[in-house]
Amino acid sequence: MSTTVWLITGANRGLGLELTIQLLATNPANEIIATCRNPADADELHRLQKLANERIHIVPLDVSSEQSMRGSVQYVSDVLGERGIDYLYNNAAINPAFDSPFDFDYAQLLDVLQTNLGAPALLAELYYPFLLRGTKKTIVNVTTGLASIGLDCGDKCTSYSISKCALNMLTYKQAKTRPDFTCICMDPGWVKTALGGEGAVLETTESAAGILRVIARLTPADSGKFWRYNGTHHPW
Repeated sequence: MSTTVWLITGANRGLGLELTIQLLATNPANEIIATCRNPADADELHRLQKLANERIHIVPLDVSSEQSMRGSVQYVSDVLGERGIDYLYNNAAINPAFDSPFDFDYAQLLDVLQTNLGAPALLAELYYPFLLRGTKKTIVNVTTGLASIGLDCGDKCTSYSISKCALNMLTYKQAKTRPDFTCICMDPGWVKTALGGEGAVLETTESAAGILRVIARLTPADSGKFWRYNGTHHPW
């Protein structure tokens, strides 16, 4: 049986973990490269690995470290050999502060840009040869409604919003560069995770199920669009 290979960053908790759980549960053809900063501490991933046999591979990948991202390629190559990646799912991100345009920490802003924009950009470049060998050739960059200028969300989470707005542009550029790929921005909604914080309204199960429904229907004609987990679109 041929497999559908997913590489998911930040797969050890929150929405990344729930996506991994649902992918394994819903389709026996799904094979997951589950990446996280410290695999030794990823207890839930190890539990899933025991249940799913060879369908999940835990790979060390720290999106705040260029060396770690580059080093992850050899791990993945050892797992896949000449096989490709169908879906690159850039999930891992940080939102360390509810800052504003005139009250922010400069070093923190650069950290947010490095993790939320630089990492997905570099990972797409590093895993481009694997995507070329894949069947689906899909990149999903996880963004947020706060990155939409059209939604007029105000000044909150300035560094985070800027980083995700830039990620949206990266996605657009990826889509225009490779019309045979499917590259989308995905807003998972305001999800009850560590990043979502207090007040979040969506359970990870609902968000992940919606995201996977959207992805299942994607074609290259949908590339370069700003999707929501429920199948609607955000204004740019």
